[in-house]
Amino acid sequence: MQKLKDVIDNQMSLDNPLVLLQQRTWLIYWGLFVFFNLSPATKGREALVQLCLYQPSYLNAIQTTCPHVLRYLSAAVVVTSSSKRRNYIKELIRVIEQERYAYRDPITEFIECLYVNFDFDGAEKKLKECETVLMNDFFLIACHDDFIENARVMIFETFCRIHRCISISMLARKLNMSTEEAERWIVNMIRTTSLDAKIDLKLGHVVMNAHVQSVHQQVIEKTKGLAFRSQVLSNNVEKRAMARKTGPEWAWGRPDHQ
Repeated sequence: MQKLKDVIDNQMSLDNPLVLLQQRTWLIYWGLFVFFNLSPATKGREALVQLCLYQPSYLNAIQTTCPHVLRYLSAAVVVTSSSKRRNYIKELIRVIEQERYAYRDPITEFIECLYVNFDFDGAEKKLKECETVLMNDFFLIACHDDFIENARVMIFETFCRIHRCISISMLARKLNMSTEEAERWIVNMIRTTSLDAKIDLKLGHVVMNAHVQSVHQQVIEKTKGLAFRSQVLSNNVEKRAMARKTGPEWAWGRPDHQ
């Protein structure tokens, strides 16, 4: 995949821009077979995110010719690990908002309901619709369980950031679970993550402890993606410079020497 990408980006840089756009689109299409079948699976899904979300030329191809690929990009972001997902989700929201009038489906709408509108009732409804989509999609059926589990985690984390005291029965409805299942699931979440919360079994509530992020931590969070973006931009500039050096002069509009 990487070699083919390099061929398209470098050797075809002097061709018709429309041909280049088509080739990148086909690379994305055929790449879905690779990205969702790599072992371990998370490696392929993260590769899809890196290619389509952080490579401007391929993101432009999606926005121009195949906005429906946003379904697979969104699913790939949801099933990645929570530490990386926090960085990916911000960029994904920006793209979904830009393309909302060109393409929408239950998966992109789930992200929009949860992170843009903070509509938890809408997110609950869309999560149920996502199950149907996942079960009937050739590429996504294998990540059905991971998607549903991570989507529940996303709903829980977002809800906890907004509310201080949460009813377990109400949260169970949001997560599409029974009250008993939700209670066990929340206990496991508190034990296995750094979530600062406790459960009041008498009242049936989850009580969040107040936590204010320091200014230092806020700066770190906002600058986490800068190094990667700078590296991608530097690589793209170098590739363009190499193509300019190796290409014929007339292709770049250089004036003839008298």
